[in-house]
Amino acid sequence: MSSEMEPLLLAWSYFRRRKFQLCADLCTQMLEKSPYDQALDLAALSTEHSQYKDWWWKVQIGKCYYRLGMYREAEKQFKSALKQQEMVDTFLYLAKVYVSLDQPVTALNLFKQGLDKFPGEVTLLCGIARIYEEMNNMSSAAEYYKEVLKQDNTHVEAIACIGSNHFYSDQPEIALRFYRRLLQMGIYNGQLFNNLGLCCFYAQQYDMTLTSFERALSLAENEEEAADVWYNLGHVAVGIGDTNLAHQCFRLALVNNNNHAEAYNNLAVLEMRKGHVEQIGDLQRSYVAAQKSEAAFPDHVDTQHLIKQLRQHFAML
Repeated sequence: MSSEMEPLLLAWSYFRRRKFQLCADLCTQMLEKSPYDQALDLAALSTEHSQYKDWWWKVQIGKCYYRLGMYREAEKQFKSALKQQEMVDTFLYLAKVYVSLDQPVTALNLFKQGLDKFPGEVTLLCGIARIYEEMNNMSSAAEYYKEVLKQDNTHVEAIACIGSNHFYSDQPEIALRFYRRLLQMGIYNGQLFNNLGLCCFYAQQYDMTLTSFERALSLAENEEEAADVWYNLGHVAVGIGDTNLAHQCFRLALVNNNNHAEAYNNLAVLEMRKGHVEQIGDLQRSYVAAQKSEAAFPDHVDTQHLIKQLRQHFAML
């Protein structure tokens, strides 16, 4: 007998002997470790024998369909399960389906329906905040993350995202408070110290800036994280007027991650300021990209400055 079929037969044996908990545990393991089509066959068979009245099996079928990329079939199963039994996990799975189908508004409405049934549920609030964040609606995302903190004041994702929102709203001092809160909670990684370094610099706490970046480099888990640290150090160097140091930092970012687009962009700006026009690249494409950046972020000072410099250069041609 095939070793792949043994857990299927064992689970079916548990089901026939009405040992439902053992059957459910084994099926959960199969969903996580085994091919999804086999788990789907067993879940469909179990649903049929339960006369299509067991919401749990419908959720398992929906999970199989989702992992197989059959999103519309998964949607049908999750909706059917919700009609029989409204559960938080089912709302979350159905929302994932809508996100995968690129229907964020539908997912938002579903989360809000879930909140009507389960007021204050952290996972639903967090799901709404994430979708708003992906839609670049940062103010709404921050409001929902604040609601998350009202329910769970140690929620790491909510604290980090609110801190990030304050930083990009030109409030580095407030962002620093949130990141320090994460340190007090025992969060200790390179990404946190990277953000702390930036906040300290823009909050003019220069004594902690380089120390934070040094720790970020020592705690970086991969080359991509190290590249981000060097990139931010380049921004610090630009801020203090040391363009040579900035040039070296951006190059070190590219050493760690050769696909770091932002580092390439800033190196081009530095070369332009030095008058090395031949090393800048395609000025016309740079101008078009800068215009798109201005359309997306009209108040971004660096973009406006870059457009002004490009126009001056075009006027000299």
